[in-house]
Amino acid sequence: MPVFEELDPIVSLADQMETEDGPIVLINVFTVDSHEEGALLKAWSHDADFMKAQPGYISTQLHKGIAGSSTFINYAVWQDVESFRNAFTHPEFQRRIDAYPPSAVAKPHLFKKLSVANHCVG
Repeated sequence: MPVFEELDPIVSLADQMETEDGPIVLINVFTVDSHEEGALLKAWSHDADFMKAQPGYISTQLHKGIAGSSTFINYAVWQDVESFRNAFTHPEFQRRIDAYPPSAVAKPHLFKKLSVANHCVG
């Protein structure tokens, strides 16, 4: 099971899951010992199979740091916080978390797109 840490020391994932915002993006930063990368990928894939079958799921993409980094970022798009909350707290998903390697540290946090003139749309 991974160790969970907050990405934002002021606003926790639990605080965020009490809101009713949407659409949202989950950014989950994982670190793992290099010799356990295969186990992390296997556990993440198993989780992703479950999540993509849940209502409100839109998409996901896993990224890996370059130059020998053992840092990964999962970028997952959800219709709304309620959909993510229901999937994340589902007993089946909670059981799947146990499959992560012992060195894994996860820092999940929810975001929403912003509109910035001449750069990006919300």
